[in-house]
Amino acid sequence: MALGFFALALFLFLVLDPDYVYSSPASAAASSEGVEITYGTVLKLMHEKTKFRLHSHDVPYGSGSGQQSVTGFPNVDDANSYWIVRPQPGTSSKQGDAIKSGTIIKLQHMRTRKWLHSHLHASPITGNLEVSCFGGEGESDTGDYWRLLIEGSGKTWKQDQRIRLQHVDTGGYLHSHDKKYTRIAGGQQEVCGLREKRADNVWLAAEGVYLPITESK
Repeated sequence: MALGFFALALFLFLVLDPDYVYSSPASAAASSEGVEITYGTVLKLMHEKTKFRLHSHDVPYGSGSGQQSVTGFPNVDDANSYWIVRPQPGTSSKQGDAIKSGTIIKLQHMRTRKWLHSHLHASPITGNLEVSCFGGEGESDTGDYWRLLIEGSGKTWKQDQRIRLQHVDTGGYLHSHDKKYTRIAGGQQEVCGLREKRADNVWLAAEGVYLPITESK
C-alpha cells in the first residue's frame, strides 16, 4: 500500500513540476518534430503492431525465472505501464540529456521500482527469451541493459520515432505479438525477447511526462 502511494506521489510531482511536459501520441502528431525524450522521462511504450502498452505488476511468472512478470496491456490508462528512462551506470549521462541511437539505457518500472530485464529463461507462451522485472534501487546487473535503436534517419530519440530495444546480454529484441494469457493475466499479451529482427519488435513512446533537454552551461 505504501509503495502504491509513493508511486502516485511521484507521478503527481512529475505532472505538477513545470520542468516536465505531458505528452501523448495525439499531441506529438501535432508537432512536426515530436517531443524529445531525455533521461528522467516517465513514459509508456506502445507496441506498434498491436497498440498494447509495455506493462508490469507485482505478479511473478509461474515458470522460468519466477521474477516479476512483464506483459502487453490493452488499456491506455493503467498506471502500471509507466517506465522511467535511466542512463547506464558509470557514464556521464544525466537527467535531462538527450538519448542518441545506439545508446545503452535502462527502464525502471515506476510503481514497483524494478528494472526491465531479460535472460535465457524461456518465455511462458512461446518459449522465446523471457522478459521480466528484476532488482530495485540498489540491485541491478547487465541483464537490465537495453540498446536503443532508432528506425530511420533520426539521431536522437523523439516521441514520433519507431524504435527497437535490443537486450545487451542476449541480443534479443523486445518483442510482443497477439498471443495472450488466459488466466492470471487474462487478456494481456506475452512480451518476450526475440533475436530475429521483425515488425513485431518495433515500439513507440506514447503517453508520458517528458523532461525537457537540460541546457549546457
